[in-house]
Amino acid sequence: MSDAAVVCRELGCGEAVDALGKSHFGSGSGPIWMEDVDCSGSESRLKNCRSPVWGKHDCNETHNSGVICSGARLVLGSRCSERVEVLHGESWVTVCDADFNQQDAEVVCRELGCGSLVEVLGAAAFGRGEGPVWSEKLQCRGTNSQIHFCPKSSSLKHNCSHDNDVGLVCADSVRLADGGSRCAGRAEVFHRGQWGTICGAGANFIAGFVMCKELGCGEPFRTDAAVPGSAPIWMSHVKCTGSESTLKHCGSLGWGEHSCNHNMDIELTCSDHRTSRLADGPHVCSGRVEVFHGASWFTVCDADFDQQDAEVVCRELGCGSPVEVLGAAAFGKGKGQVWSEELQCRGDESEITLCPITSSHKYNCSHGNDVGLVCSGHTQARLMNGSDSCSGRVELQYLSEWGTVCDVSWDMRAASVLCAQLKCGSSVAVLGSDWFGEGSGRIWADVFDCQGNETHLLKCLISSWSRTACSHKQDVGLLCSGELLRILNILINGL
Repeated sequence: MSDAAVVCRELGCGEAVDALGKSHFGSGSGPIWMEDVDCSGSESRLKNCRSPVWGKHDCNETHNSGVICSGARLVLGSRCSERVEVLHGESWVTVCDADFNQQDAEVVCRELGCGSLVEVLGAAAFGRGEGPVWSEKLQCRGTNSQIHFCPKSSSLKHNCSHDNDVGLVCADSVRLADGGSRCAGRAEVFHRGQWGTICGAGANFIAGFVMCKELGCGEPFRTDAAVPGSAPIWMSHVKCTGSESTLKHCGSLGWGEHSCNHNMDIELTCSDHRTSRLADGPHVCSGRVEVFHGASWFTVCDADFDQQDAEVVCRELGCGSPVEVLGAAAFGKGKGQVWSEELQCRGDESEITLCPITSSHKYNCSHGNDVGLVCSGHTQARLMNGSDSCSGRVELQYLSEWGTVCDVSWDMRAASVLCAQLKCGSSVAVLGSDWFGEGSGRIWADVFDCQGNETHLLKCLISSWSRTACSHKQDVGLLCSGELLRILNILINGL
């Protein structure tokens, strides 16, 4: 598929839909020029891809390659959502929302290998295009394999501008199934009208980055063996370079080519495996509320968000309970669309997508009304491998995962806050890993910018939780006055 992507791009034919072998389009004639073509997918011409010497091969005409390219594309967002554009002659043209219906949308989703239709959006919902607007009315039956096979009328009924550009959300060409979230689960890919699994054998770690990015789910968080699927095993030995727009353009043994069984299906958890998030706040448990819908993040209107909704968001993020709901874009104005439905959570749901919603909200909101939220936080702290609970290696828990702290992110003011949080008095010394030993697992490298008088680390300004280049040789340790007082008491009592 990475080779096919280069061919389609060079011909100006949109995205690669399928790479076919065994002379699917006939045996052809003349010399066989290329064999074992190896494209990264980013080349501008097929001739720039690696291959052996021209004309040297071990093939015959029964193995000629074929490619199917799309005559439609979705631009600006993920591969399987955003503004619809159709190839006409040598130009890409937008389509008027009044002349694009459910059947047309089903064809576009199918042609792009993006699964089933989710939603058709008008009024330039994904931004205004440029250049001409399609001058004919599409009359697809919904069963056509490509948009160019659909009947067309000679003229449009409506006088459309780019304010009427139609947008489309398809179900995506890849998905993570049976993981309880759209950003976690068994890795599957849509091919030839059917979902199938991906074998973990021979896959490189970059494949996880490509898949999470394609789904709009951040970066890989964890990879495991999956609950076995039952569909075809479509891909094996997946090798990506990181430049691919879709996992389907990464290298593999070929569609359906494998020596795997479903016990080798791969499961992937991406960093954004939740359906709500808090953006642009001072730490992970406060910020502007955003919810995931279709293939995009939406902000939420402050007039349509209450205490029960806040309870659910804080719970889903592992951030405790709501402290404060803030309106009027308290954490800055978001981008993109504002959520167009009113959340009606009871407050006991595990995630925001399980809340009932009304079909429309009561208020006409803009990003000046984006709601913000401060949660109490569930970050726990402990001191390990010391003589008691007031001395030892600093370890923090975030989203149920414990990790050590890199010493470059820590100072005496942060140490004072942690000692107070643990009811261990004040900080006496910040020590290296040679005092309390090296930890294992995660290393949190976030900078805690504390003043020193805060009662909890989450009240300090904190950068986002992330992986780090630190090693466990830089694990920070801490001695609080509570331990010093204990030692003094022992000495006094001994006297």
